[in-house]
Amino acid sequence: MICAGCGVWTAEPRVRTDGAGTVLECVSCGHREPYRRLPLFALTGPSGTGKTTVGRLLVSLLDSVAVVLEQDLLWVGALRDPTGDSAAFRQTWLRLAASVQQSGRPVVLCGTVAPPQFEPWPERVLFSDIHYLALTCDPVVLAARLRGRPAWRAWDEERIAEMLQFNDWVIAEGSYTKPPMTLLDTTSITPPDTAAQVAGWVRQLLPPSPGRL
Repeated sequence: MICAGCGVWTAEPRVRTDGAGTVLECVSCGHREPYRRLPLFALTGPSGTGKTTVGRLLVSLLDSVAVVLEQDLLWVGALRDPTGDSAAFRQTWLRLAASVQQSGRPVVLCGTVAPPQFEPWPERVLFSDIHYLALTCDPVVLAARLRGRPAWRAWDEERIAEMLQFNDWVIAEGSYTKPPMTLLDTTSITPPDTAAQVAGWVRQLLPPSPGRL
């Protein structure tokens, strides 16, 4: 985050809301500039539940109100850290989504993430809310989907077992995270029907005027 006034970069952005509207304030010189603080929509859940397929369908369903992005696009290079919570990866996505929303449309980010991986970071203040919708699936069906993927995706039994554990955790605990995740079981519904339900969820939670400063 580089200040337009003094040119200093900060890892801890500051957002102020006052009578003049929402502004981004420099922690070094106090420079202020208008800032669009919109909600971020995280379409999450285990691999194999349909996030990528649904995300492609959402592009046309939400093209007038939101920007749909695939999280794995940045799972590369130095950001590709499978250990811990992948801090650099998470923070980079928050900064990028915050930049995109300055166009007046919020971001729908499709990829596996849980509230503890976004909520603690300083960049969280750049969004009015982060809404989470987690796709889930029957474990037998989910395992079959993952086993049916191409060999290059390297879904061995150990990795499948880990994903099934995550699926179980989302189903059992997703409604109790802070903030809670909305759950949608994709076991028996088609990708177009899933996408329609996700689009409805996004539209229901959009602010009245996404482009307003």
